[in-house]
Amino acid sequence: MSDNTNLHRANKSKEDEFYTQIADIENELKHYKKEFNDKVVFCNCDDPYESNFFKYFAMNFNMLGLKKLIATCYAGSPVASTQLHFPEFDDEIQKKKKAYKIEITEVADYNEDGAVDLSDVEHLLKSNKNTYTLLKGDGDFRSEECITLLKEADIVVTNPPFSLFREYVAQLIEYDKKFIIIGSQNAITYKEVFSLFKDNKIWLGYYSGDMAFTVPNYYEERETRFWIDETGQKWRSMGNICWYTNLDTTKRHQDILLFKIYNEEEYPKYDNYDAINVDKVSDIPCDYDGVMGVPITFLDKYNPKQFEILSANDYRKNDNVPIKKHGLIKDKDGSINGKPKYARILIKKKR
Repeated sequence: MSDNTNLHRANKSKEDEFYTQIADIENELKHYKKEFNDKVVFCNCDDPYESNFFKYFAMNFNMLGLKKLIATCYAGSPVASTQLHFPEFDDEIQKKKKAYKIEITEVADYNEDGAVDLSDVEHLLKSNKNTYTLLKGDGDFRSEECITLLKEADIVVTNPPFSLFREYVAQLIEYDKKFIIIGSQNAITYKEVFSLFKDNKIWLGYYSGDMAFTVPNYYEERETRFWIDETGQKWRSMGNICWYTNLDTTKRHQDILLFKIYNEEEYPKYDNYDAINVDKVSDIPCDYDGVMGVPITFLDKYNPKQFEILSANDYRKNDNVPIKKHGLIKDKDGSINGKPKYARILIKKKR
């Protein structure tokens, strides 16, 4: 089973409970530490019982200089935490399947062991210093309650439902929020998302590639990219995961080093578009100033000062080539000598 098929099946069955490992969160967020100072962080798809996003920000609350941390979850969250477990909340949350929010404005070394860790977070959540509130609705990020919290937030950080990625990103853009979120690389080809890349309103974070997630027990076993560890925990992995953000990164200011020389044989033109095909980002020719079609992985190294992203609709060879709303070269229309290529982004050098 391919990575793409895994994602499509997850979308179809609405299997959206993929829990991110804290090591993956730390590996990405370490690049943005200064961005969080005196900010309100909102994790709006995160059950604090289970979410490693919540745990990361709670444990690093003081180091990051956060102003407030807010987390909300969907009603009937399917996973009960083994690390942050509060029996006094079980009747309302687990049995009655209620959604809730937690707001934190301070974290201290309550057990006086010299460090703020999960035990201190647990102490905080059990004390009167935390704001633990049941939500009136189901905790959906599109609900009026959660939108009110979104308006208060400065930065949103989470792993949103794959099946609702379009709507989720559209909401962040509508309310002009900064964000760092996880999504499938396939989402780049959505017309609603690709237009944001083209307009320089969104870009990729530091890490892209394979990522493993814990999943609820009710998830069915798969033939590939699925396993159960020694504790009985189920896992799923996907090979095309990206971090999407609109916070500035150092990597998007770094030029792609070009060394290949253009020749017609190695870089043929598309049948239906006036552009040459480049199969690998590393093969972009240094001496070609025309329009080029590159894989969507190009966005992982994209510097907007070095290249311009174009709409393929402007480079159709004739009117028989249909206009694509996403503006990509894609499907059968993106063929070379009758052989189709997978999705390509049209680019042109700026200098």
